[in-house]
Amino acid sequence: MKADTPALTIGIEEEYLLVDRETRELASDPPQELFVECEKHVPGLVRPEFMKAQIEVGTSVCETVSEARAQLAHLRGTIREISSHYGLVPIAASTHPSSEWKSQTHTDKDRYNVLANDMQVVARRLLISGMHVHIGVEDNNFRIDLLNQATYFLPHLLALSTSSPFWRGEDTGMQSYRISVFDELPRTGLPAHFETYSEYRRHIDVLIKTGVIPDATMMWWDLRPSDKFPTVEMRITDICTYLDDAVAIAALYQCIARMLYRLRLGNQRWRIYDNMLVNENRWRAQRYGIEGGMIDFGKAEMIDFKTLMDELTELVAIDAQELGCVDEIRHIHTIVSRGTSANLQRKVYNEKIKSGASTQSALNAVVDWLAEATHQY
Repeated sequence: MKADTPALTIGIEEEYLLVDRETRELASDPPQELFVECEKHVPGLVRPEFMKAQIEVGTSVCETVSEARAQLAHLRGTIREISSHYGLVPIAASTHPSSEWKSQTHTDKDRYNVLANDMQVVARRLLISGMHVHIGVEDNNFRIDLLNQATYFLPHLLALSTSSPFWRGEDTGMQSYRISVFDELPRTGLPAHFETYSEYRRHIDVLIKTGVIPDATMMWWDLRPSDKFPTVEMRITDICTYLDDAVAIAALYQCIARMLYRLRLGNQRWRIYDNMLVNENRWRAQRYGIEGGMIDFGKAEMIDFKTLMDELTELVAIDAQELGCVDEIRHIHTIVSRGTSANLQRKVYNEKIKSGASTQSALNAVVDWLAEATHQY
């Protein structure tokens, strides 16, 4: 690699749902003292989210994914300990199995108030949580180049992360129902294609100057140049229940970024396919997760997901070695063989139903599993 290689530092943000330990339902109005105490113990790394029943954490800028893992383990553990003082427990799932969005309220904050007023019922339904991964890329034009090329891999990352099969007490048939909810917002989905950073900014500035958005943070694409940091932020993934799954997916994204930079050094690039095609794989990830296979556009064939992951992890093997995340990338195969959180939630639910449990009891068992699995480090 050249001296001007992008830093490829990593930062991970996670959004947890706060659940009442006894009822297993969402805490619609958790005490403000909880957030104050969290801020005291992990200053600057925890904050309220759009819905009052959510809490968000974010690591500092990390040199390695193992450093990010250590921080996330500490953050998850700290929030669990503090929440327990109030009869609550955080769960890492992109939707709550049974709680009703109509019973929830948003956080009283200027930005969130504007969003709620502008989006109306679309915003009120945003009872969803995700994981965002920032990769440090200082050069603006490479940030756009990465935006264009890495879009191809977004469905693969989503499939690995799925954790939202239930919504309002029903099995949606989706592996990531969160995507269905989030796509109701404007300026979501796959990012547009731009040739240069200047072209990207010209388009964003049109929306800012006309008062549609205050800044580029209101562009909620699956992948975007961060408006706050010199990073490219991956946003498509559900939040992972197991910490090791989250870290593996973050490491895979980091390795993909390095692999694409390697291609750039050799005057090569990943072939860019129209969003029409990539959206087909995005839908397949949303609907089937790791179970349905994806389209190889070059071959015009459906390929099973295990084969795709075998190929992708081999493709980035040298990058995993250089970034020191070989073990994390190896864990991708564990996710594929064991199943994602969505698969495991359904397994818990179906086993309870088969044993004669009521629907609500089975959903409560899913919540209990989530509460336990979220804190297995």
